[in-house]
Amino acid sequence: MSTRVRAVAAGITLVLVAALSGCGGNLGDDGSDAAGSYPERAVTLFVGQDAGGSTDLIARALADEVSEDLGKPVTVVNRPGANGGVAAKQLAAAKPDGYTVMIFVGSLAYITPLAVAPEEAVDITQYEVITGISQDDFVLVAHPKTGFTTVKDIQDAKRPIKYATTGVGTGSQLTQALLFAQSKVQATAVPFDGGAPALAAVLGGQVDVASIQLGEAQPQIKAGKLTPLVTFAAKRPAYLPDSPTAVEAGFNVPVQQSRAIVAPDGTPQEVIDRLRNAFAKAFESEKYQAFNAERLLTPNEVEGPTLLEQWTKARETYRGLVEQYKIDLGGE
Repeated sequence: MSTRVRAVAAGITLVLVAALSGCGGNLGDDGSDAAGSYPERAVTLFVGQDAGGSTDLIARALADEVSEDLGKPVTVVNRPGANGGVAAKQLAAAKPDGYTVMIFVGSLAYITPLAVAPEEAVDITQYEVITGISQDDFVLVAHPKTGFTTVKDIQDAKRPIKYATTGVGTGSQLTQALLFAQSKVQATAVPFDGGAPALAAVLGGQVDVASIQLGEAQPQIKAGKLTPLVTFAAKRPAYLPDSPTAVEAGFNVPVQQSRAIVAPDGTPQEVIDRLRNAFAKAFESEKYQAFNAERLLTPNEVEGPTLLEQWTKARETYRGLVEQYKIDLGGE
C-alpha cells in the first residue's frame, strides 16, 4: 500500500471514530448520554384545561419552582378539550425525552373512561408517572337568588333543575349525577369546558347549581355571590364549617379530583428521576405550600405506583356507583 493510500485510509478511520464518539461511541446508543446532560433546553408542560382554572394555576405555580431547579424554563402550554384527552393524546405522540410532560387530571383516568367509548378512553398506564401532586374537593353552589341553601331545598322545589358541569367525564359531572339520582331530583346537565365558564353560568343565572372545585368557588362564596349547599369532601373543609358533606346529608358521593405529572411512555429513567427530584423540591418550597393552602389543595405527592393504585381503586368505586344508579355519563 502506498504512503498516500495509507494516509487516506487513516483519515477515513479518524472520521469514523469521531462520528462514533459523537453519538456515544455506539451505533445503537440508547440516549443515556443525552439523559445524563438533561435538560439542555426548555421543558413544555401541557395542561389539558383552559387557562385560569385550578389545573392551570397549579401548573404555573409548579413551573416557576421547577424552572429554578432545572436551570431551564418550564413553559406551560394549554391544550384544552375532552377533559384533558386532547393534551394526553398529543403527549403520547411526543418524543420520550423529558422535554414534553403534562399535568394529568385524575378524572381523565377514573371517570372519563366511564363516559366514553373504550377506544376514546385514555389509559394512564400507557404513560410514565413522574409524581402525584395534590387532591381537591368539590362543592355544590347555587346563586343566592334561587333561594337554595341545602339539597333538601332543591328536593322541595318540585321542579326540574339545570346544573352546570365542567365537561363530560369530569368529577363535576359525576358528583351531581350521583347526588340527583340519589335525591330523586329531576335534573339536566349543561356541560361547559372548565370550571370558569361553569361558574359564570351559575353567576349569570343560566343554571341553578354547579359542582365546582373548592379553590375555584371560594372567592365567590366569600364575596356572597354563591351559596354553598354541600361539599363532596371526606370531612367538612375548615373554611366551610357550616356546610355539610354529602355523606352527612345522606348521600354516597365520594368523588375527588387528583393530579399527577406524567411523561410519554419510554422516557429514560434518569430523566424521570431528575424531574421527580425537581418537583419534590418544588413541593417543599414555602411559596408553593402557601399556594396549596390558599387553593385548599391536599398534597398527594406520591410516587407512580402508589398513584396508579389510588386511581385504579377510584375507577372501580365510581364504576360501581354509576352501575348502581344507572347513570349515563355520556348522555350530556
